[in-house]
Amino acid sequence: MSSCLVDIDDSSVVVRLSGVLDAAGAGAVRDALLARLCDRPGPVVADVTGLRVVDPVGWGVFAEVRREVADWPAADLLLCDPTVNGPDHADAPLAGVPAMVAGVPAWPTLDGALAAAAPLAAVLTAELAPTVGAARQARELVSTGCQGWGMPTLIDPACIAITEMVNNVVAHAHTPMTVRLAPRDSALHVAVRDHSPRRPTFAGLSPPTRVGGRGLLLIDTVARRWGSSAVPDGKVVWCVLHPDDEAAGSE
Repeated sequence: MSSCLVDIDDSSVVVRLSGVLDAAGAGAVRDALLARLCDRPGPVVADVTGLRVVDPVGWGVFAEVRREVADWPAADLLLCDPTVNGPDHADAPLAGVPAMVAGVPAWPTLDGALAAAAPLAAVLTAELAPTVGAARQARELVSTGCQGWGMPTLIDPACIAITEMVNNVVAHAHTPMTVRLAPRDSALHVAVRDHSPRRPTFAGLSPPTRVGGRGLLLIDTVARRWGSSAVPDGKVVWCVLHPDDEAAGSE
């Protein structure tokens, strides 16, 4: 019987995987990695030194997780895989350049992976209760971040988006939430994580006679892209905003 053990140290960015990973165990690994990425900002390193993968689906779970968090603020998945250092490995890295294992950057040593997963200075996080004042607190966080990161044109659209995201939690999820935002390249990435499995649905434009239900339309209007991710014990709703879109809209 195959088994994969997941060892998570709350004080570290490393998730150690050991044993045997097959298709049956892929879901548990996915959930463990997503839960860790929800809990803390910054990249997570999956150390597969003690892991034997016996099914292509096993390797695929790492790429799946990395795709899932691609637009989350301050999130990424990296691998520590000693086999990428072998002379016969097709993806053996050059000095300072990671290999790619199943679509995920991989380093042969834990030190190398940890150096790439250094803590991010440009990230803001707030833990909010599902109360009426939560949206105001979230907007204050957005304004602080956009001003500090030189993105003043995104304050208004990002405040619109975060207000709707937070109000959805207050109105529907009724759970505590984590608001997180971070710049990446020239874009602003925003996310709200709550503890309800109910995911938002967007059916496009609402008829003018309909009362309410326009929150997702507002997010869709101001963000270049947005979506939601099912995670253990809830979901993450995220969006990405670009200053270029605001400049184009003002012309």
